[in-house]
Amino acid sequence: MPTKFECSRQIELPASPDHVWAAVATSDRNASWLFPNEIEPGVAADNPNVVWDPPRRFAVRMENGEWFNMLDFVVEPRGDSSVLHYCHTGIFFDNFEIQNEGIQQHTDFYLHTLGQYLRYFSPRTATYVGDMPGGIQGPPESSQPGGFERLKAALGVSDGISEGDSVRLTPQGVGPLDGVVDYLRPNFVGIRTADGRYRFFGRTAFGAPIGVTLHLFGDGVDAEHTKQAWQFWLNGVFV
Repeated sequence: MPTKFECSRQIELPASPDHVWAAVATSDRNASWLFPNEIEPGVAADNPNVVWDPPRRFAVRMENGEWFNMLDFVVEPRGDSSVLHYCHTGIFFDNFEIQNEGIQQHTDFYLHTLGQYLRYFSPRTATYVGDMPGGIQGPPESSQPGGFERLKAALGVSDGISEGDSVRLTPQGVGPLDGVVDYLRPNFVGIRTADGRYRFFGRTAFGAPIGVTLHLFGDGVDAEHTKQAWQFWLNGVFV
């Protein structure tokens, strides 16, 4: 039976409305904190399923029969910063509780990453590494109970680590990486380095394999080679 979900947030962001708008409503900057989305300003402005009102509101709705999915970003100025009113609505056809909890937790992580992008990296654009939107996927074994704890141990993110702590990650073949833990929740870890952000998704909690996404701001990033290196490491964690 189709069931509607709603995920709404209001957050203050350390950037002007113009910079927030660019982050949520342009393709290259969307990929710098979320994942690649094709957003063409002229096409979007003429699309009846898109609200295009820069820099105040960007909304897009997709639908097919009973199913729909809608994202709505409303940006308002607040001094030297902005307030983002975000709403994601849509339809689930099964496993509502699990899928809804997944949406809620992922949204908090994504919007935190948006804030990190605006504070530390904007207006630079990143190379996104991962298969969108799920990122680099762990093997099926990573969806088993304890999978995310196993990943964190392999990364060196121990129980004594807290948000704001400096860490050195030493994943074989892709490290070492010196950074700061900018997000730490039971099902998510975010690491920020001088030239990138590394996001780890414990989708074990939602019955899915672990995911990893990278937003890398250095020059000459070979996305495919980097993805393969992380995939090899991730598979090895669960051998």
